[in-house]
Amino acid sequence: MSTRHAAVWIDHAEAKVYHVDDPSFDPKAIEARHHVRRHPAVTAEHAHKSDEEHYLHDVARALEGAEEILIVGPSTAKLELVKHIHKHDHALVDKIVGVETVDHPTDGQLVAFVRKYFHAKDRLKGLVP
Repeated sequence: MSTRHAAVWIDHAEAKVYHVDDPSFDPKAIEARHHVRRHPAVTAEHAHKSDEEHYLHDVARALEGAEEILIVGPSTAKLELVKHIHKHDHALVDKIVGVETVDHPTDGQLVAFVRKYFHAKDRLKGLVP
């Protein structure tokens, strides 16, 4: 799917990818494998490293086709995704336009935040009035 603006909300348990160009949105949810296959008491810090790499790769793959990407979330997972992209998914590196700390908003709240973020960015570029 090709889209101009995409955002990902990510923590260590799941990620939600939003393509926000259309009036409607349908977030794609991606669960961390260590939360799916392991005992619920296993934290991200104790999960197998390859599970985390697979999770981050799945998230990066869901962002393919976006021209600009905003990465948000409440924890360090957003920074781990950025590091993963720099190391493994070079085509996405220049598409990352921002990394923001955002707690646990509803889908509607997050989409409103992301649309406002991209609108302000596009105004600075002179792309919208």
